[in-house]
Amino acid sequence: MPLVSAAEFVKAARENGYAVGGFNTNNLEWTQAILRAAEAKQAPILIQTSMGAAKYMGGYKVARNLIANLIESMNITVPVAIHLDHGHYEDSLECIEVGYTSIMFDGSHLPVEENLEKAREVVALAHAKGISVEAEVGTIGGEEDGIVGKGELAPIEDAIAMVETGIDFLAAGIGNIHGPYPENWEGLDLEHLKKLTEAIPGTPIVLHGGSGIPDEQIQEAIRLGVAKVNVNTEGQIAFTEATLKFAADYSANKAEYDKKKLFDPRKFLADGVKAVQGMVEERIDVFGSANKA
Repeated sequence: MPLVSAAEFVKAARENGYAVGGFNTNNLEWTQAILRAAEAKQAPILIQTSMGAAKYMGGYKVARNLIANLIESMNITVPVAIHLDHGHYEDSLECIEVGYTSIMFDGSHLPVEENLEKAREVVALAHAKGISVEAEVGTIGGEEDGIVGKGELAPIEDAIAMVETGIDFLAAGIGNIHGPYPENWEGLDLEHLKKLTEAIPGTPIVLHGGSGIPDEQIQEAIRLGVAKVNVNTEGQIAFTEATLKFAADYSANKAEYDKKKLFDPRKFLADGVKAVQGMVEERIDVFGSANKA
């Protein structure tokens, strides 16, 4: 089974000038769509659950087992990591216990020293089980499971200190935000990213809030050291838009669609799920990770 830690394939991405996608899932159908896309593109990926999504799916153990079982039943051959996205300390420990293969401990809302101390503890516990660890300094703009950030740039000295805890890859604010980007967004601060990569040479950097950033900025960030790009909102929008279109078609052709039993949720949601797969495949191409499995 190609269920692995993300450490090696994220490191390989950093060393070879591309990025892997961290794609958030919300349920069985989304997980299938992400896996189909990764297999079609022969790309290593991280399937991520936020704290809220895992709760929605029935808890971390259910989410972990669902993803792992689908990897096996779908005969997936590419490397896949099951990753906790923006996890609090207690959630990180639980995911280590239930068998996630990659953890993001997000202590960016804590005082710096407490963030570093807890990161050291998570690294020790995770690495003992062969689990990769991501951590964050500074804050990412927008909101993620109740953690709200203004998007300030990650302090260089904090980034150095966090890397010294032994983490495998670092999330650091460079002007990116979660959720849709406002019209007045000024873009990524690529000069700050350069300073980060010079300060922590070789350490893979994670770009959060990857949905909505212009492709050319993402690709320049990858050239400067980003090796993992997180995508969530883009999938949600693709799914919703495709489902809304199908719903409108259904409303306009109700009698015909009823005869075809398109009210079956497996059929009603099919276009939305296909849209998620298409989005993942397209992002993999942009990140340059196709055929890197």
